[in-house]
Parts: sequence; structure tokens; C-alpha cells
Amino acid sequence: MKLRYAGNTHVGMKRTHNEDNLLILQEENLYMVADGMGGHASGEVASEMAISTVAEFFKETSADDDVTWPYKMEKGRRYEENRLAAGIKLANLRIFETASQNASQRGMGTTIVAINFSGNSAYLGHVGDSRIYRLRGDKMELVTEDHSLLNDYIKMKDLTEQEIENFPHKNVIVRALGMKETVQVDVAHEEPQIGDIYLLCTDGLNGMVKDSDIERIMVENRTNLEAGCEKLIEAANAGGGTDNCTVILVEVIEK
Repeated sequence: MKLRYAGNTHVGMKRTHNEDNLLILQEENLYMVADGMGGHASGEVASEMAISTVAEFFKETSADDDVTWPYKMEKGRRYEENRLAAGIKLANLRIFETASQNASQRGMGTTIVAINFSGNSAYLGHVGDSRIYRLRGDKMELVTEDHSLLNDYIKMKDLTEQEIENFPHKNVIVRALGMKETVQVDVAHEEPQIGDIYLLCTDGLNGMVKDSDIERIMVENRTNLEAGCEKLIEAANAGGGTDNCTVILVEVIEK
């Protein structure tokens, strides 16, 4: 599968430091975005630890088929899904243990979204409220589900648009790396089409920019992914820029 990609991150208009991290591991067709939390630079440590651990696990398992995995494969999941989930679980454990051993980093954590292209498939893994969208033609679709208190309420109750807008705890996430010793990782796979563009982003984007505007910017900049990343971040900052904003765009150009 031949891919085209670009990524960018910005501290935003209100924060003094950037707790987001992104990583593009070209040789593994692996793309990741993480949104750290914990303050005092701990969030930045957690998000960097998350993506570097997953990247390291992918390199090790690619170089040596016999390497011992830290977790058993789950039945019913494909090899690639188990591989992605295992890497993210390992990242969770490392963050949890580091935070437990260092008082200054206690309570740090991070979200993560990752997509790995292998064969003719795309494998998606995530924990938290960072997102993956897919643009197919001129239609954008959210292909991950937020692990947030707001999303739990939306599923339990039929909230109106105004109730969603006025929800008082929008930033509360119910699942993240580093919160507990173990974590449940959502994984999925799909068959991309040529021309599909995947967007990985932290909530610094979708919290500031409506999905309809994200879709419009992606459509308008489909031929220039670098410009698309810049325009998405500009829109987030124009919308208030209250959080760090990180984006990766990946286009499937050949299968």
C-alpha cells in the first residue's frame, strides 16, 4: 500500500507548553497521536512515552518474529489487531509504573490514537478521546468512539445539541493510558479505498472546530496534506485555541 502523509502540532493560544505528541513510523506504516495530561510537563512525558513505546514494540516484532510478547493474543482478533493492542497496553503499563515510582509524575496519563496499514487493510487502535476520521470522496466519518463522560451520557440519554454544547464536563475522559495498571484498547480494521484520507487528531482540533468545517478543510486541501494540516490548526486557533492541537493526515494513493 502506497501512502502520502503529513503531520503538525501547535501549542495553541492559551497554553504555555505542548503536552501533545505525534509519531510517523514510515517503515511500519504506523501513525500515532497522543494527548498528555498531568501538568508540569508530566503530560508531555506520558504522551511521548506512549508513542515511543508502541513504535519500539513494532520495530522489535518486525525485526524478530520470535520475540516474546508482553500480552497474550486475544482470540477473535487478527494478528495485526493484537499487535497494535499489545503495543498500546505495554505503553499503558510503562506510564503507570513510571507515575507510581515518581511523585512529581503521579497521575500523569495520555490518550492515544494509532493507525497501522498492512496488506490491504487499515488497523485502528485508541484509548481516550483523541480521534480518527476518514474522508471518502467528499464525506467525512468519525471512525473512533470517544472514551469520555460526555459520550457516555450521549449513549445513555438522548441529549439535544444544546445539552451537548452546555455539558459541564466535556474534558472528562473515562479511559486513558496510565490511569490503571491495565487498560482496555479499542481496535478495529477496515479496508481503505484509494483516495481515502485519514485524520488523526487530539481534541484540541474537534473541540474548537465543527466536524462540518473539518470536513470542508480536508476536501479543500486534499491535494496538499501539509497545507491541510496547517489549515486545520489555524481553524482550531481561530476558534479559541484553548488547547494544544495535533493532526496527522494519511492518504491511500495506491493498493
